[in-house]
Amino acid sequence: MNAIVVVALICASSVQVQDCSRENALDVVTGPAHTLQECLIQGPVLAANAGLGNAKDSYVKTRCEPRR
Repeated sequence: MNAIVVVALICASSVQVQDCSRENALDVVTGPAHTLQECLIQGPVLAANAGLGNAKDSYVKTRCEPRR
């Protein structure tokens, strides 16, 4: 079982990185990860595969959360 959940937050470029959260993200994409390193790599990959985060007015912030 994967112990980590990858959370890719697609946030507007007008939002400060430290303020980007699930509550104010334009979109949220999640997926599984086995390790922290895998999680950090998978965030932008998940967003790209979903066709998100490529616009000039947004960016991807990756969070790694423990599975609940």
